[in-house]
Amino acid sequence: MSTLRMAAVAAEFGRDLEEDFAIAERLIKESRAEGVRLLALPEACLGGYLLSLDDATELDAGPPALALDGPEIRRLAALAGELTVVAGYCEAGTDGQRYNSVVCVNGDGVLGNHRKVHQPLSEDASYASGDRFHAFDTPVGRIGMMICYDKAFPESARALALDGAEIGVVVSAWPGSRTNAATDLVNDRWKRRFDLFDQARALENQIVWISANQAGTFGSLRFVGSAKVVDPGGEILADTGVEAGLAIAELDVAQALETARRSMGHLRDRRPETYTYAGAVSA
Repeated sequence: MSTLRMAAVAAEFGRDLEEDFAIAERLIKESRAEGVRLLALPEACLGGYLLSLDDATELDAGPPALALDGPEIRRLAALAGELTVVAGYCEAGTDGQRYNSVVCVNGDGVLGNHRKVHQPLSEDASYASGDRFHAFDTPVGRIGMMICYDKAFPESARALALDGAEIGVVVSAWPGSRTNAATDLVNDRWKRRFDLFDQARALENQIVWISANQAGTFGSLRFVGSAKVVDPGGEILADTGVEAGLAIAELDVAQALETARRSMGHLRDRRPETYTYAGAVSA
């Protein structure tokens, strides 16, 4: 039996890149001390998220745009060392566009990168959209990544699972409700949705699911935290609640997937020829 110790972060990050790196370094050191081998940091943890989702344009210059092959990502990889670390950032594309992206690194460099495909509210005024979902191999298993609103679309996680992802990693800057906000985030309806999506995506694809999120506040946004690790049966193994912290869990990933899929294999039992709409066949 080979187990994997993994962790999802709920923490507050902002525009100050040096401060963000200090927070990331602290969390990586804490995770290393806990024996964690796979660590997920939130969306936009390097440079912060948007100040508001209500305006057509950013209220400041926005997060710094970082090149995938630039010094900041190399710095993150050096901090990761033997850990596999997933972190969100604003990517400076070689096409001149800015993307809301997530990168997976270890001490050897970049292992994978994903550009957010689905953009809520006015986010498309600040970022271009990605155009694909794909899984990739890492020292801790085959991983598929997505960002925040991506997880509201079941096709996103299903595409990753069909590409062989054993572990889905979603990084978010998921706020509380914008209308009829709950005084206590524990009772917030957007927090409930955040949690439901995490459990549903894990269960329907029978994969391990790691969900990191921003915590605290930034601009007009109040984030729900709720970082968690979910098993292939949709059960939450570890959860930070609405506070900042580390959700740490240990699991034999291969055994967990085999057990979940032994009787009812959701990927195996699919009938794609029946998933039709307007004469088309869904993947």
